Amino acid sequence: MSSTAFRTIDTAVDGGVDVELEIKRSRFLTRLRRVETEEAARAVVEERRSAHFDARHHCSAFVLGPDGRTARSSDDGEPAGTAGVPMLQVLQKNGLTDVVAVVTRYFGGIKLGAGGLVRAYSDAVAAGIAASGVREVRLCRVLRVDVGFAAAGGVEDQLRGLVLPSGASVVVDGVEWTDAAHITVAVQAGTEDELAVAMATLSAGSLSPVPVGERWVG
Repeated sequence: MSSTAFRTIDTAVDGGVDVELEIKRSRFLTRLRRVETEEAARAVVEERRSAHFDARHHCSAFVLGPDGRTARSSDDGEPAGTAGVPMLQVLQKNGLTDVVAVVTRYFGGIKLGAGGLVRAYSDAVAAGIAASGVREVRLCRVLRVDVGFAAAGGVEDQLRGLVLPSGASVVVDGVEWTDAAHITVAVQAGTEDELAVAMATLSAGSLSPVPVGERWVG
C-alpha cells in the first residue's frame, strides 16, 4: 500500500459478497464486507452470529485503514491458529484493507485436522475475494473553483468532462451558491498543478482552484 492508494474489495462501503464452500460435509459460509471502522467490522461479525446462531463457529478477520495498520482475527472456538490468522493472512497477501471476512462453519461430522482447517478457512476467504474482485482507492485532493453566476454552468460542464494530461479525471463533488458559484472538485493527489494549468487555459487566466482538503475516492 502506498500513501496515496490502497486496495479493497470491489464494492461500495458496506457492500460485499457471500459465498459458500462444502469441504468434507462441513459448510463454510463466507461473508466479505467493505468497512471503514472497527465498529462496523464487528457489527458484521455479530450479524452473522445472530443470523446463524445454530452454527458452531463464526471465525473472522479484518484489516482497516489506508495503511492496513489495524488488523484483528478470531478463531471463535476453532483450534488456535487454524482459522482467524489464516483468514487474515489471505486478506493481507492480497494487499486488502477496509475489509472484514466472516466464515461461519456448520460442522459436517468429519474432523478436518489442523492443516485441513487452515486450508479450508484460507480457501473460504480466497473464494470470497475471487467473487468480489478488487478495486483501488486513491487519495484525492479537494479544490474549490469560484465562478460568477453567469459563467457557472459552462465552467461546471467543462469540469465534468475534463481529463487531465496524466489521464486522471476531474470529479465534480458539488456546487454551493452563495456570493458566487463555489464548485468543489476532487483530483488525484499529485495532479493539482495539472488542474490549475487546465483551469487557467479554459478561463484565459481568470480562474484558479483553491485547495480545501482531501478524501479517498474509489
